[in-house]
Amino acid sequence: MDYLRTPDSRFERLLDYPFEPNYVTVDGLRMHYVDEGPADGKPILMLHGEPTWSYLYRHMIPICAAAGHRVIAPDLIGFGKSDKPTDINAYSYQNHMDWVKSLLDQLELTEITLVCQDWGSLIGLRMAAENESRFRAIVVGNGMLPTGDEQAPKAFHIWKAFAIHSPVLPISRILNVATFRKLGPDEIRAYEAPFPNRKYKTAARAFPKLVPVTPNDPATQANRAAWKALEQWKKPFLTTFSNGDPITRGGDKYMQERIPGAQGQPHQTLVGGHFLQEDSPVQLAQAVNNLLAGMD
Repeated sequence: MDYLRTPDSRFERLLDYPFEPNYVTVDGLRMHYVDEGPADGKPILMLHGEPTWSYLYRHMIPICAAAGHRVIAPDLIGFGKSDKPTDINAYSYQNHMDWVKSLLDQLELTEITLVCQDWGSLIGLRMAAENESRFRAIVVGNGMLPTGDEQAPKAFHIWKAFAIHSPVLPISRILNVATFRKLGPDEIRAYEAPFPNRKYKTAARAFPKLVPVTPNDPATQANRAAWKALEQWKKPFLTTFSNGDPITRGGDKYMQERIPGAQGQPHQTLVGGHFLQEDSPVQLAQAVNNLLAGMD
């Protein structure tokens, strides 16, 4: 598989990102992940979406690690410090599932608390549903597990068309549009760091078209099966959506009604846009810590 690897120099001296890099090999590709906190702590798996990378969780990782948890925050293949296949067809929903599953297997992670948003939810929720015994809790902020049986919001279709057809894909500008606060120049540099030029952005362009939006999508059957499992999920399931995301708005109530483990949980509505990790990172991290403290 042909791929690009972002030079390490692009990631030097990034603001608020002091974490040592860690790597596993998945399907012949190098996958990067942050691994912070005590090695014997129960793991929190933080999955980012599009077009971000583990930098998105930089303010949350230390808070959760300080509470005694082992925080694993991978860069999905095609993003961050992970390798980036150049063929857009290499990026399928199933491939992303297989790559993340390989990471979990190689790190031998069990008793996982999933924290997910955006595409991290499409991968993470299905991963938890298909590997229920390895997960102990789920926290979802601004995410969903679509099957294509529901109508996607207009905002998503606009974003999908832009990602596929726009001659340029301005990563930091996308982040700024989808957050309440404006990113500083150092943060903009960090989000642009994985992508030296447009050839590195294939995954970012691929993700929107992989979201199931019709009932005959390749991922529909697997996601329907995952929903059947989630409808039997009795472990803690917490929603922490923001108040300003037009793409996932209402998804929290939908999941609260369908997933048994969501009953009686201290669900929160946080202040922020789509990337709530930028707008309310401390509150989100504390919500995760509080949920787990109540389980111990």
